Amino acid sequence: MPTAQPGSGSTVRRILLGSQLRRLREAKGISREEAGYEIRASESKISRMELGRVSFKDRDVADLLTMYGVTDETEREALLNLTREANATGWWHSYGDILPSWFQVYVGLEEAASVIRTYEVQFVPGLLQTADYARAVIVAGQPTATPAEVERRVGLRTQRQLILDRDKPPRLWAVLDEAALRRPIGGRDVMRGQIQHLIDSAADPHVTIQVMPFRFGAHAAEGGPFTLLRFPEPDLPDVVYLEQLTSALYLDKRDDVDQYTEVMERLSVDGLPPDRSVDLLARILKET
Repeated sequence: MPTAQPGSGSTVRRILLGSQLRRLREAKGISREEAGYEIRASESKISRMELGRVSFKDRDVADLLTMYGVTDETEREALLNLTREANATGWWHSYGDILPSWFQVYVGLEEAASVIRTYEVQFVPGLLQTADYARAVIVAGQPTATPAEVERRVGLRTQRQLILDRDKPPRLWAVLDEAALRRPIGGRDVMRGQIQHLIDSAADPHVTIQVMPFRFGAHAAEGGPFTLLRFPEPDLPDVVYLEQLTSALYLDKRDDVDQYTEVMERLSVDGLPPDRSVDLLARILKET
């Protein structure tokens, strides 16, 4: 029976519950269409439930468990408890006025990840941004946003960073293209504060920062930035997150994940080692 680890958000609980319901259905040889008919829903509704993309009703889950032959009361109660936990509202839902639905999924996965590996070419990763740097990035990307909205977005980014301060923080491994460090976002003082923050963050045993220097030339991630998320739950596959202007892609097929994992491994080998990356950050700080 899969269980959600402490700190796991409702997003992960929905995925865990959905995957377990799928296994139970397939073990009985029941089609999605038949399962949908049982709970007065469509085949596509069952598909969305099994992918963890919708909320769950206790009655629907109870009816499906009966249909799938789950009669053990302990097992049933465990899954029904997971149902109630999966429907809990994450803290990020209070930012629904500024947070698009496609990014809410990412925040939920980020909240539950045990390892976060990211490559950025234009900006410092959000989890490592100072408030001033985040504000400058947001203003540049949302020029029509009101000052209040800008501060709400800065607050959201700051709230996300709290995962690095909890008792069992995720392992964060960031590879930054040197371009992200040389681009003067927000002006000299903002960039100096941001570079110093990266140097300070690199001292955290749970954070690794590497720089991909200009002098290396072409490298494995010329396709652009991406993030790899790994979870402590064995039932959850790794996820690749690719952000676009108005949407995002979430890849979890093994072939896709393997390719991005290979690229990340090559970046880690080809980039400056962590200690030399900090040396470069210190030189950039002096030059800024």
